[in-house]
Amino acid sequence: MSISKILVVDDDVTFCLMLETLLRKHDYEVAQSYTFADGRKKLADFKPEVVLTDLRLPDHDGLEVLQLVKRDYPEVPVVLMTSYGDIRTAVRAMKMGAFDYVTKPVNPDEILSTVHRAINSRNKAASEVNMLVSDESYIEGISDASVKILEHTTLVAPTGMSVLIMGESGTGKEFVARRIHALSQRSDKPFVAIDCGALPRDLAGSELFGHIKGAFTGAIADKQGQFEVANGGTIFLDEIGNLSYDIQIQLLRAIQERKIRRVGSTLEIQVDVRIITATNEDLRQAVSRGDFREDLYHRINEFAIQVAPLRDRPEDMVQFAKYFLAQANKELQREVKDFSPEVLQIFRNYSWPGNLRELRNIIKRAVLLSKSTVINAEALPDELAADNITRLVAPVTGDQGLAAKTDADIDLRETSRRSERELIIATLEKVRFNKSKAARILNVDRKTLYNKMKQYGIPLQ
Repeated sequence: MSISKILVVDDDVTFCLMLETLLRKHDYEVAQSYTFADGRKKLADFKPEVVLTDLRLPDHDGLEVLQLVKRDYPEVPVVLMTSYGDIRTAVRAMKMGAFDYVTKPVNPDEILSTVHRAINSRNKAASEVNMLVSDESYIEGISDASVKILEHTTLVAPTGMSVLIMGESGTGKEFVARRIHALSQRSDKPFVAIDCGALPRDLAGSELFGHIKGAFTGAIADKQGQFEVANGGTIFLDEIGNLSYDIQIQLLRAIQERKIRRVGSTLEIQVDVRIITATNEDLRQAVSRGDFREDLYHRINEFAIQVAPLRDRPEDMVQFAKYFLAQANKELQREVKDFSPEVLQIFRNYSWPGNLRELRNIIKRAVLLSKSTVINAEALPDELAADNITRLVAPVTGDQGLAAKTDADIDLRETSRRSERELIIATLEKVRFNKSKAARILNVDRKTLYNKMKQYGIPLQ
């Protein structure tokens, strides 16, 4: 078993020695640098698997170390350490690609856990894709809709065609994209997923295509864009309809000419990337409104796959639920074995506006709250059980039924929000508001957790 290499960049000599002793005790090979310049040299000579860097350095700062690593060694995770508990800096670091962010004084268990996760993240991506692809009970299902998805992904994967995946939010569009990549001839190359809806309008070009130093305020170093990171592999653009018109033009050029240009640069860079896109809106309507370029729409829509909502494939419900149950048991270290018949009936009657994502969150919440080895109705959000009762005792028909359905849909969207908020609060309380641990349990990054807490009005402390 090979020993993993850790590079520590920090001008505090005593702290470096303490950290080196801790890491060596747990069988890591450690190199130290006290300046940005020396750290840059050791990156090339030592070839670390993880970089731990202080935010404050005598000649530069940790964000510049982060940018250097992301540009020259994009596969190496970077963990930022600082005595300054500045949430804005943490968010900025996450946006720039930091793996995680810890504050000093560093907790030994937390730093060891973070390093362990960072090392695993390097080798985990490909194995996770293979694991998910081979997990037929989850990705395939038994419904006609699931079988159709399997047939289409298997047919299109070996080709070089651009694929447009359509479906409601939470239906697993990225999962389908990862399967296509895993079954393609590019499976040994990078798979890069980007949520276009989360890209700040003024930074979208930089994130996708990169920028050069001085291109705009805050561009303190050259940055490699995600198209360069994905070179030779696949880039997945989720919610592509959110891209601004000028970015659509640059994307069209990248697809047609296989060339990109970093923001602020005149140099063209050749890229070989397969494009897979996804949307939960009707792009044809966006084209007719003038919000989406028609030529780009045809370029990304060489082959379309429709992912059906969960309510349209009830045959898959139990299989998906059991998969998420096993996943939640592993993540929360619980041993809940099954669902009560009442819970399964509630699941079958519910319309699942949040689809697989909502099912996963509700099951994780139920596992966390369950006091026995079987999930009972009391572990479900109150609104979920109430909706089931309403459907059973108050059937309606005709125009009245149409109006009732519209009202129910609005309530169900609110139900999804409430269940997610309750899950976040319950998890934070379980780990005593340690946000790094909570993010790991919830399977999101810290940036997403902070955004969700702000969205739902959950105090940061």
